[in-house]
Amino acid sequence: MVFWQLTIDANDPALLARFWARALGYQPVPPAEPATTWHELYRARLGDDAAFDDRLFDPEGLRPPIWFQEVPETKAGKNRLHLDLYPTGRDRALSVERRIEIVEATVAELVELGASVQSRTRDDDPEDPVYFVVLHDPEGNEFCVS
Repeated sequence: MVFWQLTIDANDPALLARFWARALGYQPVPPAEPATTWHELYRARLGDDAAFDDRLFDPEGLRPPIWFQEVPETKAGKNRLHLDLYPTGRDRALSVERRIEIVEATVAELVELGASVQSRTRDDDPEDPVYFVVLHDPEGNEFCVS
């Protein structure tokens, strides 16, 4: 098995870590369980500090950690990789109207945290209705909520 983490360039790693912790439900401390060698490494690196200010961890220890790596240059151009957040759990049993309601509630929370909305897309195809919002995090990185 290959361990991997998502590394995101940032001018202000602590700012992005706080934003994405709230957006993803992550925490700045590696979980104790499952007891993996990587979680052990991160906990050892933490030392006497209460938490990392530039790294995030899934509290269940199942999803990859995220490291916000400080870089001197600002973002230039469109992301080549972005996150898609699904607060609806991609539940097809939900009506389009209910999915839109859930997405918009999440978008409102993220905007309060510092995100900005780029666009909204709705396609009422009866076979596969779609609704998503493209946003930018506080440093301009694109992501979607659907």
